[in-house]
Amino acid sequence: MNAPVRTPSGSVVDDLARQLARGIRDNRFAPGQRLVEADLTRELGVSRGSLREAFRRLASDGLIEIAPHKGAMVRRLSRTEAMELFAVRTELEALAARLAAARMVDPDVRCAFQQAIAPIRMSEARRSADDYIEENRVFHDAVIAASGNSQLIAISRRFQMPLILSQLRAALPPEAMADSVSEHRAVAKAILNGKPDKAANRMRRHLTRAAELLDSVPASCFAAPASTAQTVPA
Repeated sequence: MNAPVRTPSGSVVDDLARQLARGIRDNRFAPGQRLVEADLTRELGVSRGSLREAFRRLASDGLIEIAPHKGAMVRRLSRTEAMELFAVRTELEALAARLAAARMVDPDVRCAFQQAIAPIRMSEARRSADDYIEENRVFHDAVIAASGNSQLIAISRRFQMPLILSQLRAALPPEAMADSVSEHRAVAKAILNGKPDKAANRMRRHLTRAAELLDSVPASCFAAPASTAQTVPA
């Protein structure tokens, strides 16, 4: 009689997927880097089956790519892919800001939002791109969470913002980070003041400017666009 096939524990895979996603977000695993199974199973103390299931989840979220005979690699976006994601993100986060502003009449929602966005109140300059990127993530996550819309929250996880920001680390000048923080404060003020239209407009303006910055950075920050298939003469 054959022994039953054991499947990886869901909680183990969940934790592992979150840990790897955080490593991508924090640039421990850089865009284009190969994720070596033998190294990661040894380092993280997990089975190969759990690691492969975590890889499949990250691939479905668009964070990594799994290629035959090559294994898993952190996804590296092209400029076109990044710009398309930003276009979608702009409209969805404008909606999130609008919904969040309308919900500020709820004391619990308001308190949770204020606590989450506390870092944007710091007056000193951001010390590094890493500091800014983490603050940026926390702020945008707080706006989406405050929207209270579970579908919007789920969709936002597929924006691949960790990949885009990881690719832009070296191209973020201090003045761009300062402008972004100022815009975060303006969006937060409109939300806390319960002004849905103003919150949506300020979020849209903020992300439009961010997209313009994205479009201006060197091509070396992005993956090369997929080459057009060439027709072989008959």
